[in-house]
Amino acid sequence: MIRLLIVDDHPIVRDGLRAAFEAEPDIQVAGEAANGREGIDRAAALEVDIVLMDLRMPEMDGVTAITALRHSHPHIKTLVLTTFDGDSDVLPAIEAGATGYLLKDAPTDELLRAVRAAAAGEPVLSPSVAGRLMGQVRRPVKAALTDRELQVLTLVADGASNRQAAAKLFISEASIKTHLLHIYDKLGVRDRAAAVGEGYRRGLLR
Repeated sequence: MIRLLIVDDHPIVRDGLRAAFEAEPDIQVAGEAANGREGIDRAAALEVDIVLMDLRMPEMDGVTAITALRHSHPHIKTLVLTTFDGDSDVLPAIEAGATGYLLKDAPTDELLRAVRAAAAGEPVLSPSVAGRLMGQVRRPVKAALTDRELQVLTLVADGASNRQAAAKLFISEASIKTHLLHIYDKLGVRDRAAAVGEGYRRGLLR
């Protein structure tokens, strides 16, 4: 019997997922949680095998919870189930230790197969996510950040606004915006928060 924990901040989603597993003789929904912090606590208390984890939730996001579970309960497999398939979502989740990554529009039979595969320790990726990862592998390595871009990224990571960063570096706000656009492009992200996260992940920030 595969014991499953559903972690999602939307009750309707949790209800729908629970219903999808009810008729399966080898899968039991042992419990539910509304955020990553609850998920960590209940995964241990309920002695589950698989955690079906959303990514964007209040209090604690999915990637943080996956990382914590990997360190505290490495035998528990985590299968991401989310609506987001961007690079800034997929790669951190996989690197955090997720066994698989599915999108919420996946058919029920695909979800069932994924849970069984994850329980067996097999990696599971939705076709679109697999395509993104292949694209990452094949994509030419982006140019390294310049010293000025690294200075801008460091200031942003410290919480500086564009105006504050411009004042510290004695350049215009327009120049800061231009540097940020170059940083986003080189790091493959879309916003400041993602750039900072990617900067830490790549060891550019400490």
